[in-house]
Amino acid sequence: MQMSDIPFGTTDWSQVEPSEHPGETGMAYWRTRQFGSLRVRMVEYTPGYLADHWCSKGHILLILEGQLETELADGRKFILTPGTSYQVADNTDPHRSSTLTGAKLFIVD
Repeated sequence: MQMSDIPFGTTDWSQVEPSEHPGETGMAYWRTRQFGSLRVRMVEYTPGYLADHWCSKGHILLILEGQLETELADGRKFILTPGTSYQVADNTDPHRSSTLTGAKLFIVD
């Protein structure tokens, strides 16, 4: 990841308007900032959320609240709790997320 032409700035995430992204079940709410080709998001999943697709985009993802299950297309599953993260490159391991309890995430991609 190359970050350039981004001056110092701060973000008050409560002031960033959320967008709705329905899952197969439940809803995701994204608060998104774009810095050139870098997307930074604060994401909240409702209880019972299941992604409606397998994602091949690379991410660095940090769990802030709740519990998240990430399933890889090869069948591996990972449970993430607050303070844990994952990283995956573009087009490496297709993955999808779900949560029984709801979760709040910080994602850079």
